[in-house]
Amino acid sequence: MSEPSASGKAEPNRARLWAIVGATGTGKTDLSLRLATALARAGRAAEIVNADAMQLYRGMDIGTAKLPVEDRRGIPHHLFDALDPDEDAAVAWYQAEARAAIGDIFARGADAILVGGSGLYVSSVLYDFRFPPRDEELRARLEADLDREGPGALYERLRALDAATAERVDPRNGRRIVRALEILAQGGQTHGATLPEAPTLWHEPTTLIGVEVPRDALVARLDARVEEMWRSGLLAEVAGLRGRGLERGTTAPRAIGYAQALAQLDGTLSEADAIAQTQALTRRYARRQVSWFRRYQGIAWLSPDADADALATHRLDP
Repeated sequence: MSEPSASGKAEPNRARLWAIVGATGTGKTDLSLRLATALARAGRAAEIVNADAMQLYRGMDIGTAKLPVEDRRGIPHHLFDALDPDEDAAVAWYQAEARAAIGDIFARGADAILVGGSGLYVSSVLYDFRFPPRDEELRARLEADLDREGPGALYERLRALDAATAERVDPRNGRRIVRALEILAQGGQTHGATLPEAPTLWHEPTTLIGVEVPRDALVARLDARVEEMWRSGLLAEVAGLRGRGLERGTTAPRAIGYAQALAQLDGTLSEADAIAQTQALTRRYARRQVSWFRRYQGIAWLSPDADADALATHRLDP
């Protein structure tokens, strides 16, 4: 099997890259398991690669709806539990790790199924994304400015330098603002937290599957799932993660649900408010995910109970 070239572009080969994407709570995990099983019945091995930024973290299980190992049906899963809570997930790091895992899967003669809803992470693997270099010293200065001035002031700085990028960045996301300012200060162009205007697939053949649920049904499902997270022990999970450096990271402690559980443990939110805030943020995040993946060209939108055998057999080639 051929490996990705030095340019980052994969050479064509017979192994297929599948991507199962969509909003949180739509049933992507279940469909990925059923697809892998159906591919095996059709004589094609398949392995699953995680594309959920928060499922990269060890111990962050309940709040990310991570599938337990015993429920993975013996199917190899990759890039779950890859980082400690005090480590920072970076999309450029993830791109290299995910593509290496996929290359290894292809070398074993199997298909790779990329599964998740973290839009930029998914896109960094599927498309020919190139990331600007990092400047550690510059970023340290910007992060000091962020600590001193807050994200609002840095967002205004970004808007003055690059209004188009600022419009696509969450004004509360200090880390994303710092990264955009770092790139601009080096004379580079930000990727704008969006797809390239003319995205080129990294690997052929690739099949893109979007899982969708009617909005009303999804809202009800998400609200119920958040309540179940608290009943299942999210607060105890977060309390345990504190001893493993959860609050020292800049990514993990900001995860939806985890930030609210931390606030509840600190006494700044009641349980009812923590749950309600998590529900509202989860609904908002799901809307952003749908908007992101709707822009993918050649994607087939399916219900969570789509016929996996039909997928494996007919492959829905664009």
